[in-house]
Amino acid sequence: MSMTENSWKHEYITTNNIKLHYVTQGNGPLMLMLHGFPEYWYSWRHQIPEFARDYQVVAIDLRGYNDSDKPKEKSAYVMNEFIQDVKGVIQGLGYEKCVLVAHDWGGIIAWNFVDIYPETVEKLIILNLPHPLKLIRSFRTWKQLQKSWYIFFFQIPFLPELLLQYANYNWIEQMFAGIALGKSIFTLKDLKAYKQAVAKPGALRAMLNYYRNFFIPQLINKNWDIVAVPTLMIWGEEDKFLGKELTYGTEAYVRDFKIKYIPNCSHWVQQEQPTLVNQYMREFLRA
Repeated sequence: MSMTENSWKHEYITTNNIKLHYVTQGNGPLMLMLHGFPEYWYSWRHQIPEFARDYQVVAIDLRGYNDSDKPKEKSAYVMNEFIQDVKGVIQGLGYEKCVLVAHDWGGIIAWNFVDIYPETVEKLIILNLPHPLKLIRSFRTWKQLQKSWYIFFFQIPFLPELLLQYANYNWIEQMFAGIALGKSIFTLKDLKAYKQAVAKPGALRAMLNYYRNFFIPQLINKNWDIVAVPTLMIWGEEDKFLGKELTYGTEAYVRDFKIKYIPNCSHWVQQEQPTLVNQYMREFLRA
């Protein structure tokens, strides 16, 4: 069966009192994909057709992003809401379990989700996002604080929105094309797509609200169980936002853990090295 963009379907699902947009392709067990900041479902464009041969692949727009609902209240962008969104998608699509694949902010959500609902995740695949305990503790180091300066900038009201809209959202080009090691990875079409998603009414503030609720006690002071779900971490080694050292020692938090490093690759790992990412995912899923 030929898996092309022409056979992707754009659908909506109402879950947790919110309407989420998603792209789906294929049939079989559920593979659910969660994107990061400042992305949307489109970041999985290289994985959707590959895994639709064996799964029903569902790549959602997280709440506040692209074509999903964008609640105005800052309180709508807290971890418990994200977790219930994911649970509702799995159940609403008629499944009891999924393979959960996540990158960046989607990875934070995935780690938290598998901690609360491990029985609903058959396997977990995390791309360039460390275990949250490693991430939180990393803010005690000057090295990581320098890498994460933008998180603290985003805490300022209104000003980040104004600056990020400047020059037709030029920061999108800097975030993607400026950071990727392969400068031709992101085409003009790709950059335009990301700009259009960010520019949708209410999207930018919603996306920033994820960060503005990052340091709340419920997230920072959380008690974690050992992850019992088999987990694969894929890590682009030249991540300018998160140091490779944040992956060291993850075995202490995950019972069945594997990691694959990809050299000469930035934070945008599944877009920059899709063939290798897809290969590592397949090997893990077949094991």
